Amino acid sequence: MKMGILVPSKCMLDEAGFRNASDLALQALFKALSRASDSHEFEVDLNNGALTVEFEDPPAKFVVSPNAPVRQIWVSAHSRSFKLDWDALREAFVLAASGQSLVELMAAHIEQHLGEAVAL
Repeated sequence: MKMGILVPSKCMLDEAGFRNASDLALQALFKALSRASDSHEFEVDLNNGALTVEFEDPPAKFVVSPNAPVRQIWVSAHSRSFKLDWDALREAFVLAASGQSLVELMAAHIEQHLGEAVAL
């Protein structure tokens, strides 16, 4: 065995594994956002496998949805698209560019939009 070779933590889930992991991730995110929405100005909804976060002032809508063909969770926020892959070591969907988990990414964008700290 060679030392110093890292095994990539990103791995491709099969379709059933992806659906299970993405469903669990979206449900956990929905619960965290629902708790946070009690003390912050936004609404959250989970419907037909897509999660939405809506703000009234200033108006905005963030969308989180699974993309089964490519086994990613996609986030649309602040007129940008973020594509998160499954990280087996962290057991979470992670944005490769920043290392942020789905929850961390959403918290950062909600904080940016509201201009205040939001704990998820």
